[in-house]
Amino acid sequence: MVADGNRPPIDKACGEGLMPDSIAAASEIGIALADAEGSRFRGIRFHGDGYTITSDFPRGYGLGFRRTKLHSFLIEQAAQAGVEMLWSAPVKGIGANEVQLSERCLSARWIIGADGSGSRVRHWAGLDRFVRNSRRFAYRRHFARRPWSEFMEIYWGEGCQAYVTPVGDEVCVVVMSRTPEPRLNDALARFPQLASHLAGAPVSRKERGAVTGTAILKQVVRGNVALIGDASGSVDAITGEGLCQAFRQGAALADAMAAGDLAHYARLHRQMRRRPAFMADLMLSMDRWPGVRRRALAVLSAHPQWFQTLVAIHVGP
Repeated sequence: MVADGNRPPIDKACGEGLMPDSIAAASEIGIALADAEGSRFRGIRFHGDGYTITSDFPRGYGLGFRRTKLHSFLIEQAAQAGVEMLWSAPVKGIGANEVQLSERCLSARWIIGADGSGSRVRHWAGLDRFVRNSRRFAYRRHFARRPWSEFMEIYWGEGCQAYVTPVGDEVCVVVMSRTPEPRLNDALARFPQLASHLAGAPVSRKERGAVTGTAILKQVVRGNVALIGDASGSVDAITGEGLCQAFRQGAALADAMAAGDLAHYARLHRQMRRRPAFMADLMLSMDRWPGVRRRALAVLSAHPQWFQTLVAIHVGP
């Protein structure tokens, strides 16, 4: 059973790009994203400091998918699996074997906090202890312009990045920075190449903002309570790995519940976050130190096979 205070489809500021490993991880738990309506992209392209570097994915493809459509699709998949969904049913608290809603209490053998980076379940369960919690700020907007590329593109600038995902007849543009400024319109001036692509394109959806970052919790399990998705920690959105992590955690958590041992999930959770956290640190070193970024882009441009290797590590098994 899922209880949520909102009603679907629920929008969220995100880059709307699903990497090949996200599609594979979803498939492993019976979610057929490959059959869903999305815009395929074949790899990743970096722009910055006068360099353009491109790599195809080693296998498969990515999908650009409007967040609201993805949410509706996941709800359909859950309903087919027999999940009961309670909408407009905010959770007020949890007990040893119960979940407290506004008008009633539900008994539960397992209680799963899947309520995002500001998780109240995490707080109620006493799991709000972070080993690491770095924050950045992101703004998203859609432009009514046909995609100009078959790649997810990341533009590197001073103090911020912009990444662009093809989504149907639109492009989704996200700007991320360590400070709440610049907003998206202001940031585009730092990316002349991107600005030229968007010149004259009407804004098709209003700007939305969110906090992103890398968060690592000391524990994700206590008693019969487990955390999953952003409630259980996160990697910076620049990696595009958030949904992949959630799908893989879902598979591990289901196995642990079936075995009656949430400690097994806790161990796998620690293992699964290592590669995405490493890739986030690697990419954000280019954000933190401009000299490192310029040197890295120059080297990757001179040795494109190294960029292909990094992409393969990023989305590989």
